[in-house]
Amino acid sequence: MNKETAINPIEKKKRALPGEMMILIILIAMFIVLSIASNKFMTWDNMSNLMKQTSINGVVAIGMTFVIISSGIDLSVGAIVGFSGILASMLMVGGWGIAPSVLVAVLASCGIGVANGVLVHDGKVPPFIATLGTMTIVRGVIMLITDARMISGMPDDFINFATSTILGIPALAIIWIVAIIIALLILKFTVFGRNVYSIGSNEEATRLSGVNIRLNIYGIYLVSALCSAVAGIMLASRVGNGLPKGGDGYELDAIAASVVGGASLSGGEGSIVGTVIGALIMQTLRNGGNLLGVNSFILEICIGSLIIVAVLIDKAKKK
Repeated sequence: MNKETAINPIEKKKRALPGEMMILIILIAMFIVLSIASNKFMTWDNMSNLMKQTSINGVVAIGMTFVIISSGIDLSVGAIVGFSGILASMLMVGGWGIAPSVLVAVLASCGIGVANGVLVHDGKVPPFIATLGTMTIVRGVIMLITDARMISGMPDDFINFATSTILGIPALAIIWIVAIIIALLILKFTVFGRNVYSIGSNEEATRLSGVNIRLNIYGIYLVSALCSAVAGIMLASRVGNGLPKGGDGYELDAIAASVVGGASLSGGEGSIVGTVIGALIMQTLRNGGNLLGVNSFILEICIGSLIIVAVLIDKAKKK
C-alpha cells in the first residue's frame, strides 16, 4: 500500500470532525426549538422515552456504519432484528431459559451475517443484491416458522428489562451506550478497525498490502448481524412479544443515521459518533413532531429529504 493510501482513512476521519460538529449543532438547535415549542419535550419522561426509541435503531445503525465505511451496504439488518426477536421468543415460550434463548438467537443471527460476507466476497455478489436476497429469505423464514402470528407468553423478567433503569438511565439505553463504546474502541484502536477504513478507501491496495480481505469482510457483516441481533432482543423485550414484522424498515433508518452522521456511501468515511448524532436527529424529529401533532407522513417526508441532502453534501465535498 502506498503512503497516500495508507494515511487516507486517517485524513478522512480528520476531515469528518467539522461535519460531526455541524450535525451536533443541528441536534442542539432542534432541542432548543422543540423545548420552546413544547413544554413536554424536555421532561424526564419524554427524554427517557426518546432514549428508548433511539437505542434500538441506534444499535442497528452502529453495525451498519461498519458496513458503509467498508463501501458495502446491508439491507438484511431489519430482517435479522425480526428473526432474532422471534427466535428468542419462541425458545423462551418453549421452556428455554432467558440466557440460552438469547444466546442461540444471537449466534443464529451471526450466522446470517457470515453468510452475507460469503456471498459478497466469495460469491462476488454486489452487497445490495446479496443482502436484499438475504432479507427476503429471512423474512420468509420468519413467516414460515410463526405462521405470521405474534409470539407471546415470554417470562416477566425478560419483559421487565426494557422498562428497568440503571442509575436512572433506561436499561435499553445502557446497552446502546456500551455498544457505542465498544464500536469506538474497535474502529480506533484495533487492526480490524483500521482495515475497515482501508478496505472502503481502496480494497485492491489493501489486498496488496497483505490484509486478509476475506476474513475482514466476514467480520464486517458479522458485526452488522450481531448488532441487529442485539437490537432484536431489545425490541422483543420492549414490546413484550415476538413480532413477525419486527424490525421492518429498520435497515432504512440505520442507513439514514449513518449517512446523516457523515458516513460516505462510497466507503472509507464515517464515524460512530456521527452515526449516534444522526440517529438522535432522526428520532428527535419524530418525537418532537409527535408532540407537536405533526402528521407522521410529513415527518417521513422530512426525514427522506434529510437523507437526500446529506448524500448531496457528501457528493459536493468529494467534488
